[in-house]
Amino acid sequence: MIHLEPAFPGWLLVLLPLMTAERLLEVVVARRNTRWARARGAVESGRGHYPVMVVLHVAFLAGIVVEITVTRPPFHPLLAGTAVATVVAANVVRAWCMWALGPQWNTRVIVVPGMPLVTHGPYRRLRHPNYAIVVAEGIALPLVYGAWTTALLFTVANAALLSVRLRTENAALRQASAVSSPDGQRTVTTPLAPRPVAPGRLP
Repeated sequence: MIHLEPAFPGWLLVLLPLMTAERLLEVVVARRNTRWARARGAVESGRGHYPVMVVLHVAFLAGIVVEITVTRPPFHPLLAGTAVATVVAANVVRAWCMWALGPQWNTRVIVVPGMPLVTHGPYRRLRHPNYAIVVAEGIALPLVYGAWTTALLFTVANAALLSVRLRTENAALRQASAVSSPDGQRTVTTPLAPRPVAPGRLP
């Protein structure tokens, strides 16, 4: 059972189950989109780091619960309010990313040869909007409850994971050059929608 300081509004406890449900929804959508991509000849890369990513995100949510139960941090209304607003905004943009990419959105790194490049929605302005969301949410969600340690540990671990994931995606794009579309553009079905890449070049 989660124990918070009396000053904490009880409704804040609803946020954690909602975020857990959102993560589960992502898994469902990703599995559906993976089937869609593989039916079109997609090739997956980075299978080795994917379980690490899953464990990290599960540990992230569990870490918040453990930290606030053990340490019972004080409630800071301004910090909590700012953090809640950041989490809400992040999830609005995440939904925008998923809408923009459609079946090309995925939590895995999967190359679909010849798919058109996504350049609308948040991908019109930002190169890695979904990863920016994860970074922002990784800081903001724990701070809703004053879980500074979880925010710090997740941010450091996530930075290391993202460095591996981005290298994996760049390699996947490079390997796809032989089966790219006629104009040399390729698409990776991940939360990142790369810009046009000429054969043999990285985004």
